[in-house]
Amino acid sequence: MELLILLMAPPAGGSSSSSGYFNLIFIVAIFAVMYFFMIRPQAKKAKDQKNFLDNLQKGDKIVTVAGIHGRILRINESGTIDVEIDTNTKIVMERSGISLEYTKALLQPPAQK
Repeated sequence: MELLILLMAPPAGGSSSSSGYFNLIFIVAIFAVMYFFMIRPQAKKAKDQKNFLDNLQKGDKIVTVAGIHGRILRINESGTIDVEIDTNTKIVMERSGISLEYTKALLQPPAQK
């Protein structure tokens, strides 16, 4: 934090217009880095999760956020889904409880050594 204050402070020897431009470019660069390394990937991940949840179909194998493995039996109009986790064992859950990352990991073949 102290380094940022030192970089943004006016020069001690006199006022120079190039220092003001440097400060402006420095602030713009910080926001650009934050956008490309933090905001943009998070927005892409949220978009992928939404597309995944919208494209769920009956019979898809899924993994919930809690780690429960199951298969979709029915997609209800209320936004919930019926999931079969074992023979004659069914649960009703919200779509938002399904994890894209865990489900992708389930569907990928194991890595060979």
